[in-house]
Amino acid sequence: MDKLRISAFASLLFNTAFAIYHLVSGAFTFSWWLLTLGSYYLILTLLRFAVLRFSRNERFTVRLTGYMLMILSVPLIGTVILSTVRDRGHDLHMIIMIAMATYAFTKITVATVNLVKSRHSNDATLVTLRNISFADAFVSIFALQRSMLVSFEGMTEAETVIMNAVFGSAVCIIVFLLGLNLLRTKKILFKALMSDDRPDDATERSSTTRIF
Repeated sequence: MDKLRISAFASLLFNTAFAIYHLVSGAFTFSWWLLTLGSYYLILTLLRFAVLRFSRNERFTVRLTGYMLMILSVPLIGTVILSTVRDRGHDLHMIIMIAMATYAFTKITVATVNLVKSRHSNDATLVTLRNISFADAFVSIFALQRSMLVSFEGMTEAETVIMNAVFGSAVCIIVFLLGLNLLRTKKILFKALMSDDRPDDATERSSTTRIF
């Protein structure tokens, strides 16, 4: 768990810097897309902080994260709609594209590793951080895909709009389902913890009976 916390805190600092970068860039360029991404990453950063800060109150953090991920899918839908009717994106420099690709694929790799580690785990903190990582990773990939379609030639404007709409809608649904998954598995996680404690109590009672 110590390694998990160190990794989570490192990710917390990195994501904070990444969120601030998008917010500042969006403010200077008057880009609703960058402002939305920055706000999204900042909220995920705050969720990570809440999970780590209130790790002893796992019920609260699981419930909070579940509802927040479901709520966050709503403004994401708005960005997808706006990207189809107003702004397809901006042509970005190759270095920025490489940085975005590195960030996106690093995020999806880390999220996948966390999924493997928490596949059979009843640790609510680990499961919650896993879902936050996936919510971060999928939106990062959507942002990368959106920028790549504009920065590189090969697709018409109509095809670009369709790709943004389809992929963006899929990401919105995934983020919503990640939140719903936390709310549905919350009861399962805590029931499993309670059932793990019961045999110990039963053993203590039986041993006490044998002693006396």
